[in-house]
Amino acid sequence: MKKIKLAVIFGGMSTENEVSIISGTSVIKNINKEKYEIFPIYIDKKGTWHKYPENQNLMNIKENISKFIKIENVTEYIKKFDVVFPVLHGLYGEDGTIQGMLELLKIPYVGCNVLASSVGMDKAYTKVIFEKANLKQADYIYIRKNDDKYIFVEKDFSEEILNIEDIVEKIVKNITFPMFVKPSNSGSSVGVRKVVSKEELKNAIEYASSFDKKIIIEQGIKGKEVECAVLGNEIVKSSCVGEIIPAEEFYSYDAKYNNSDSKTLIPANISEEISEKIQYLAIKAFKAINGAGLARVDFFVEDATQEVYINEINTMPGFTSISMYPKLWEKSGIQYEDLLDRLIQLAFER
Repeated sequence: MKKIKLAVIFGGMSTENEVSIISGTSVIKNINKEKYEIFPIYIDKKGTWHKYPENQNLMNIKENISKFIKIENVTEYIKKFDVVFPVLHGLYGEDGTIQGMLELLKIPYVGCNVLASSVGMDKAYTKVIFEKANLKQADYIYIRKNDDKYIFVEKDFSEEILNIEDIVEKIVKNITFPMFVKPSNSGSSVGVRKVVSKEELKNAIEYASSFDKKIIIEQGIKGKEVECAVLGNEIVKSSCVGEIIPAEEFYSYDAKYNNSDSKTLIPANISEEISEKIQYLAIKAFKAINGAGLARVDFFVEDATQEVYINEINTMPGFTSISMYPKLWEKSGIQYEDLLDRLIQLAFER
């Protein structure tokens, strides 16, 4: 049987370059080598594309990044493949950009289309879609950085230009501490800070603006952090629900990838009724952004009320050995290799 030519793209220009390398390496290790001929492609932090030398061991990619060879004509090289698996997290990969390129080249690819990828990446606009879908969210403020000023964006998208001190005063009149300050276009909790005072809020806004001009400030919710995986195109299934037990105050980048005390609990320590509600809402959120292929949807379950709040949706979740997406499906009865094969088949079906 002729093997399917599969390109696995990882790395990228985002702050999640290193995480993407680990995800890409994990995907390549677990793909069925009897069915697929695998071509690793690495995009460095400057945006240069590289191919893996032929006859090199596919099991040691992470250790051999320096051996990749620059691709001189990216579009011509990409055209040789039957399907592409872009294991790219964050900007310039998970945000619709590479999806648009692959659409133009008419190459099937794993994951969400241009619209869903771009909306899912930009938290400000994800929230607008979620509001329309009547998905319960924490109260939030949306602002933009503009030179040394900030733009306060009202819910009706009217705007007011203010300095940082006035922005802080306006925020605290609308939502209360603790708050979470996030770059709108970022993943793996990069640039996110929890704040409990005006001074911390000011510093966190300035910090977040170094990652993105769009910034989200959310009302903190005291409760469990839970996640649910979805899989499918038109017919979509949801996995069991997993719970995050962070080693720090919240699931920061360090807590995710650098602190071994962070734990995941699968299934989550919640009632069957709440679990079923989250599974339903995960599919609803996925459909609301016009998702396809896969996503991981994150929620909070508030301690005091047991209310479920949607946090965000990740259209290309992590595929590392500790990542929730493959672990949730494994617990739900789909092994890693079979999951990858199903995702590739969904790309062809779409």
